Amino acid sequence: MITLVLGGARSGKSAVAERIAAGAGAPVTYVATALVDQADADHVARIDAHRARRPASWQTVEAGAGLVAALEARPDGTALVDSLGTWVTAHPDMAPDVAALCAALTGRRGDTVLVSEEVGLGVHPASELGRRFRDVLGEVNLAVADVADEVLLVVAGRVLPLE
Repeated sequence: MITLVLGGARSGKSAVAERIAAGAGAPVTYVATALVDQADADHVARIDAHRARRPASWQTVEAGAGLVAALEARPDGTALVDSLGTWVTAHPDMAPDVAALCAALTGRRGDTVLVSEEVGLGVHPASELGRRFRDVLGEVNLAVADVADEVLLVVAGRVLPLE
């Protein structure tokens, strides 16, 4: 089962994904894609809050841009990927191998829950870099949704299944 959980900033998407993973009835591997900048106190605090919510029994893998390899290395159990947006930005050129990601997802024997930012509903980015990120992440979300069994949109903590 592949579940894609989409939502805006502070929508509750990570908490929803964590509940889904916890309910899967299998060992959970939390695959973190963010590159932590220790000089950014706000980012460190957000990462710490995510860590504090996770059960101690969950294994954590700091994958960064190496998400595909991390998924291939752990074919069994439940994988919770948080998030596809930080995976995109972990690539210096913001050009991740989306086909390889989809192949790794469909090749897993265990369930996979992926968190991603829905950036298409926001303000038009003012910079070329912002537009590139929005466009690349939109393409990633489309490709993952295409192979997913379930796609959910989280708005204000409420979950909307998408057809």
